[in-house]
Amino acid sequence: MPDLLWDDVRNFLDPAVMGALPDVFVEGTSSVEDWQAVFDLVQSSGWAWEFLEGGVAGPLPAAVEVLSRPAGADSVDLRVWPVPGVLAIFRPWSAEGIDFDVDLRELQGQHGVDVLCGVLATVGRRLGRPVAMTAEGDYGHPVLGFDPAVDRVVLMADPNFR
Repeated sequence: MPDLLWDDVRNFLDPAVMGALPDVFVEGTSSVEDWQAVFDLVQSSGWAWEFLEGGVAGPLPAAVEVLSRPAGADSVDLRVWPVPGVLAIFRPWSAEGIDFDVDLRELQGQHGVDVLCGVLATVGRRLGRPVAMTAEGDYGHPVLGFDPAVDRVVLMADPNFR
């Protein structure tokens, strides 16, 4: 049985409502070790990935190396495709938190819901922490996310808003 059903969350996966790139964050992360756990997960998961520094692809360095770059250094992105056609972009800018974007245009229908739930649950389980999604730029108002207490993705807001 899926964690969430398309009919129950279609509003939360509507780019016109949530923004095309809603914000996803892992609650309670604050260390280089947390980022390293994400890097290790990406490399061991079988997911396709690409690490970009200043737009140039290269090997994925250790998290401590990425997070200790000097101020003004080129931006970095860790692009992850958990399944073909679905991209999550992790931005390791600071050890103070782990966040990433997903593109809702790629997550339509029940398959999209299942992929999103799988990514949130996989990251949350690896870190042992909640993972929440908010509308683009609307931090503090999660709509759905992985709850480690019940080991599944749950609704965090009423999906029938109008």
